Amino acid sequence: MTEILNKIKSATEFNSSETFDIYRHCAATLIQNEEEGSNLLIHILNSRVKFSSSLDEMLADLVESIGFYPYLKKENLNLSSTSSKIRQTSSLSENIHDKYFHEEQKYVLELLSSNKNIIVSAPTSFGKSLLIEEIVASYKYQNIVVIQPTLALLDETRKKLSKYEENYKIIVRTSQEASSEKSNLFLLTAERVNEYQNLPDIDFLIIDEFYKLSSKRDDERSDSLNNAFRYILEKYDPKFYLLGPNIEGISDGFSEKYNAIFYKTKYSLVGCEEVDIYQDHKGKFGSRGEKKKYKEKVLFDLLYDLRIDNTIIYCSSPARSRYLSVEFLKYLISKNEVPKNKKLSIIDWIEAYVSEDWSLIDCLKYGIGFHDGALQKHLTSSIIDYFNSGILKTLFCTATIIEGVNTAAKNVIFFDYKKGKDTPIDFFDYSNIKGRAGRLMEHYVGRVFNFNPTPKYDQVYIDIPFFEQNPISDEVLINISNENILDKESEQYHYLSSLPENEKEIFSRNSLYIRGQDSLISRIRQDIKSNYDLIFWDSTPKYKQLEYCLGLAWDYLIKPGENLNPMTKKKIVKVTFDYGINKSIIELVNNNLIYKKNLERYDNWSDKEILDESIRDSFQILRHWFQYKIPKWLLVVNELQRYVCSELGVRPGNYTFYASSIESDFIRENLTILAEYGVPRSAIDKIAKYIDKDLNQDLVIQEIISKGIHKKPEFLSYEREKLVSNYTTKNV
Repeated sequence: MTEILNKIKSATEFNSSETFDIYRHCAATLIQNEEEGSNLLIHILNSRVKFSSSLDEMLADLVESIGFYPYLKKENLNLSSTSSKIRQTSSLSENIHDKYFHEEQKYVLELLSSNKNIIVSAPTSFGKSLLIEEIVASYKYQNIVVIQPTLALLDETRKKLSKYEENYKIIVRTSQEASSEKSNLFLLTAERVNEYQNLPDIDFLIIDEFYKLSSKRDDERSDSLNNAFRYILEKYDPKFYLLGPNIEGISDGFSEKYNAIFYKTKYSLVGCEEVDIYQDHKGKFGSRGEKKKYKEKVLFDLLYDLRIDNTIIYCSSPARSRYLSVEFLKYLISKNEVPKNKKLSIIDWIEAYVSEDWSLIDCLKYGIGFHDGALQKHLTSSIIDYFNSGILKTLFCTATIIEGVNTAAKNVIFFDYKKGKDTPIDFFDYSNIKGRAGRLMEHYVGRVFNFNPTPKYDQVYIDIPFFEQNPISDEVLINISNENILDKESEQYHYLSSLPENEKEIFSRNSLYIRGQDSLISRIRQDIKSNYDLIFWDSTPKYKQLEYCLGLAWDYLIKPGENLNPMTKKKIVKVTFDYGINKSIIELVNNNLIYKKNLERYDNWSDKEILDESIRDSFQILRHWFQYKIPKWLLVVNELQRYVCSELGVRPGNYTFYASSIESDFIRENLTILAEYGVPRSAIDKIAKYIDKDLNQDLVIQEIISKGIHKKPEFLSYEREKLVSNYTTKNV
């Protein structure tokens, strides 16, 4: 097999006789070993120009024999027999125009059409998300919930499914009400499902990347996903479709209880070649000193050789992705490379609203981008768009690529061997990184370059904590009805049972560190008289009031072992209070810059390096703290102080306005949907004076386009592009 693959790679052309021999060998291999035969066929298609076109009918029959129907259309191959043509026609989607399914997708669709729930484990290149579109496009279901782990994935899904807006109201925010006039499509994170008030009767549930249910994969959001899944299952009993990659099985008994089929397939229309860089340089790579520099030099030389292809480099953290992108920029400049992208509209926006000196500007000019969870949504989506269109060729990524962001990468480089600071990449993570090499219908064969030893093979079984309950967190167990709790002798059960019912209900609803809430409510009872003036506030808090309430959250709502570095209790109060006053990312960056310049650890850093670090830190604060952590904390403290105040018959504070203002970046309520759609805050501020504050948020984009607000001179080209891209082509 290796010999024939090498022959295909090295040859420049095959005559008809040689073509026939290779095709015949492929046919025989498909019969003997379908996986090997498929891989050979993919490599044949990848090098199709080398083969004699006189045998295209034979090639078409090979492609059809294994059900690669999408490739028949892509390669303009015509089948010879009537029976083959009938099978090809039967693979055509009934609901999506001119879209062919491959054989395994058809099988999964048949399962979805049965009375069974479906749990699918399939490779990244399987095309699982296409099946989501098929479910939506069938119009069989009145109310569909799609849960995905990241806002980036949800935004990608929203754009893909926006063509169905005539039949579905697409809901991405908890403040959007379900429609009673047409079907509803909820695109939400698990946290937002738990927060959504008055869901209608859900008849289909989809959970993407369902491995995040597991309590054993070190994901702090597992609790939210378990609570959302259990809640929808028990309340609405919908059909469900769970999808994810590289999973061997799930909790024993789950499929039987919930009338589900677990289906695992290795079927893939994309091949992947592994290149062992580590072995070629064994003993020369390291994380410090000369070995670190040597490893980076090998990386940059490789990227330079691959510069005509799209390449992703896996990095352990946002700081690493930024550092390596800048170092590669220096490398390209040393090679006398010239900027290719001087006129990108995003650059004007960065210069106006972040900093003219941010290194991302020069990186983008040289075809380099980075993608991580610390960037604002509109920046990440723009960078991915630039990468997929070939404007950027090199993309330094963190674990965001493991979680399903779709890219058109020909190559993936496994450069760092950890997630974050301490967690090693295991075989499951590596398989998902590797799965980003190549893309269905775009690259037949991807390549993964390993700068580290390949993690030891390990079968991954996904536990579903709310069902298996071993292990299970307090935050999930507290939501399970007494009759469904399996172990009533555990310390957990006795502790939760000992809580007063009213308090238990509040803790459960808050869905955050139960034991911390329990201690916190006792602390508020203890402090209520002496610190009532710090507890009783609404609208906007004074500094001391915010310091007290966030201090309580910091002391009691952080789970043991939770990593908060480099944030501190003192810093979180100051940055939150200051941002509430100036509401400016530039001010946040400048304050961070001033703070860091006064720290001894930055003495040997250049001004540009400190600026880059300040911008990264500021965006991380904005995304993780302001838009996720702090609002949740304040709402929990709010609920607990309300309860204690009602016990004592005194007037409670009300932190909901301030919490929601922070979460929405102080954007007016009916305009926050624009931020969900990836419109920059700068553009939203300009729009505010043209849009009535009472206009329903669902009509805002339409109002902007129909009135031509986006064409006004104060908008940058980048801001216009972001506004127009959110309005479907048929309506512009």
